[in-house]
Amino acid sequence: MPSLPSFPDPVRKVKQPRHRRLAKGTPYRYLLHVPTHAQSRVGRAVPPAATPRARGSLGQFVDDLQSRGRYVFRRDEALRALETSDVALKLAAHRLVAKGRLAMPRRGFFVIVPLEYRAAGAPPATWFVDDLMAFHEAPYYVGLLSAAALHGAAHQQPQELQVVSRVQLRKATAGRVRLRFFLKRDTEETPTGAHKTETGTIRVSTPEATAFDLVRYERSVGGLGAVATVLGELAERIEPVRLVAAAKADGELSVVQRTGYLLDHVGSKKKTDALSRWLAEKRPRAALLRAGGPREGSTDARWSIVANETIEFDE
Repeated sequence: MPSLPSFPDPVRKVKQPRHRRLAKGTPYRYLLHVPTHAQSRVGRAVPPAATPRARGSLGQFVDDLQSRGRYVFRRDEALRALETSDVALKLAAHRLVAKGRLAMPRRGFFVIVPLEYRAAGAPPATWFVDDLMAFHEAPYYVGLLSAAALHGAAHQQPQELQVVSRVQLRKATAGRVRLRFFLKRDTEETPTGAHKTETGTIRVSTPEATAFDLVRYERSVGGLGAVATVLGELAERIEPVRLVAAAKADGELSVVQRTGYLLDHVGSKKKTDALSRWLAEKRPRAALLRAGGPREGSTDARWSIVANETIEFDE
């Protein structure tokens, strides 16, 4: 039987270099043969696998938004941008809140605090209310005393931003900045206008719609005396034609009656002539000036109002 051809053994005995030779009597080791073209790589550290580019910290993300004129962001937006976990984002956000860099009026909604508002804990509510209501997917407008102040009637300057919406919302706080929400069914029907702010625009009720809302929520804004004081200042901005249009949109005749009576009471009868004629066509029932009060007092024929409360106001 012919002998089979011999092939070289892929693993051959290689004598250790002199500088790495073991002690006398120790057998040589069998080493894998390294091809010549690859010998230059022997002894080098294996380079690590390529890692994804770092997305930066939450602080860098916040600084970048502010540099582009943005002062709010949502949790899901930060999660996508940073490619981090919800737990890691929560911890990072809490650190920035503790440092006064962020405010969180709602869970998942963050407000960036610039240096000049660090003492207050947040920028003015007008900077972020539009984004906050979009976050809630709720139609809204800034109303009542806040709207009156924006229209120049700042005698009763509120310590909170008063917001009207058809969605029931609890109060929101960001640092020392507070927002208070009032429920109104037909929010979208209320006449409003755009008011420019440092970060965009917000919806604000017109002077005429503001007057009706002040009367509707009079117990929440200081009573009829406080409302009359504000109406005395706001009357300068009220237009008779738009007052009738706002009354039609409002639809609550008793509120229209009380508002007309109070505007007359503060000396703006000329502003209400068109409104009184429109109301007369509706033939409303007599309404109490102070709802829920005693049914005692003189009756005002022009507005079908029982004046069951004496109104005192600052002129």
